[in-house]
Amino acid sequence: MNPRVSVVVPAYNNARYLAATLDSILAQDYPDYELVVADHSSTDDTAGVLERYVSHPKVRVLSPTPRGGGALANWNRVSGHARGELLKLVCGDDLIAPSLLREQVEALDAHPGTVLVACSRDVIDAAGGILIRGRGLAALDGRVRGEEALRATVRAGTNIFGEPACVLFRRELLQREGGWDSTWPYLIDQATYARILLHGDMVALRRPLASFRVSAGQWSVRLAGQHARQSMEFHRWLRQAHSGLLSAGDVAIGNMRATALGLARRAAYVWLRRRM
Repeated sequence: MNPRVSVVVPAYNNARYLAATLDSILAQDYPDYELVVADHSSTDDTAGVLERYVSHPKVRVLSPTPRGGGALANWNRVSGHARGELLKLVCGDDLIAPSLLREQVEALDAHPGTVLVACSRDVIDAAGGILIRGRGLAALDGRVRGEEALRATVRAGTNIFGEPACVLFRRELLQREGGWDSTWPYLIDQATYARILLHGDMVALRRPLASFRVSAGQWSVRLAGQHARQSMEFHRWLRQAHSGLLSAGDVAIGNMRATALGLARRAAYVWLRRRM
């Protein structure tokens, strides 16, 4: 029988952190899940790390994903091999708490008709030290209408749902929407959640059950500016494509905050590089 949950890991040059990521998934106190992982033709020893897990009964290590296609290629590939009713993608350097799957499945089961559940997360550095505790979800708590959640993320000017490790959703809706949405590459997760939330409500768990790792090498001042611009493009698209969902004021507030957050990210990245 197929598992209830599929956890998929699109690994790329994650040799330093991948074992910790996979071990955090395999430490779950919820038993009904599978772990699917594929290396996107990494140039480090990611493949060597994966070799240690090929015989694990819960793990399916796919053949390497061919080069090219950006994150979208590997995200869609591992998601396409999932067999569970529910899907969680975990990037190859992030961590999840042992109770995460159980708590998120229980939340969805307790709220029939919901399509997605998200938790807050800690932001950690390359060594695992906590930089920020309990980030995410803005003021969302408990069951939230999908439209309300979308307005909240737009008005915040950022992805309040968190990185993929924070989110569990119904896999059939990802398939119905044609896979992960990379129209705005820096918003591939947020844009995909938006499409899923157009189908129903979400549950917000205000507990940090995942950890998102940041390191100096993955960020840049240029990226911060691009992220802000893509956020504003996404806000405009969502208002135009779904009449009545957002007001002009929602978009204006979101764009202003996206710009401010872009400036804050630039400063944070400079500080992070010095700290590392």
